[in-house]
Amino acid sequence: MSASSSTASAVHPAVTRDAVELIYRAIDGEVVRVPLLVGWRERFEAVAPVRGFPSWRGQRNFPGLWWSATSGEHVGFESWLERDHAMMLDFDPHVIGFSSQPFWLCWSTDQGPRRHAPDFFARLHDDSACVVDVRPDQRIRPSDAEAFAMTAQACASVGWDYRRVGERDPILVANIRWLSGYRHSRCEPGSALVRALREVFAEPAGLLRGARQLGDPLAILPALFHLLWMGDLVTDLTTTPLSLASTVWSRRDGGRG
Repeated sequence: MSASSSTASAVHPAVTRDAVELIYRAIDGEVVRVPLLVGWRERFEAVAPVRGFPSWRGQRNFPGLWWSATSGEHVGFESWLERDHAMMLDFDPHVIGFSSQPFWLCWSTDQGPRRHAPDFFARLHDDSACVVDVRPDQRIRPSDAEAFAMTAQACASVGWDYRRVGERDPILVANIRWLSGYRHSRCEPGSALVRALREVFAEPAGLLRGARQLGDPLAILPALFHLLWMGDLVTDLTTTPLSLASTVWSRRDGGRG
């Protein structure tokens, strides 16, 4: 995973990993409460959220569902910023599955019981895992900082990566958002067109110029954008907005498709 992130600092020494519990919905729908050290092997990338994504008239955040091309399932989000991070998880070639609000982490403090539901759980291709909280720096209250610190400590105790992420680069987000419109398999080209596109862009070439070599751009571009989403074709997504003049080239290892 290639997101800028920050990891919270250590928490109160009285809180140990042995005292942390998990509450989650198992794949069969049963609500389970177990110690973290017992339940951490669950496939949390496939569980249902432990809480809903309510909406009401006049609310300031925008909840919704992101359709994941990685899993073929909908993943909930509670804000546009969370949607952007769900999109980036979906685009990340190292991620093989992810879920939102996957579990409650529960622990006790001197002030009483606390619990926190991280925003995302991602399973990576090497079977490692990453837990993600989405919160910009300027929106972190002391109680949030404590929860993030406890989550970081709990994740470290079972070998999970933990990331607290905020705003992403707007150019990157805009470019991936455009490509995400072509993430569905209905845009996937046949093998002959895949080979032709890889050959056309074997050396870096302009996006529209390369498409025109293969026929009507209106027919070719959806396939081209799909291969950019899949990583078979590559372009600069971080410094300039994607355009018909963008330089595209074939990825030597064939991408993730």
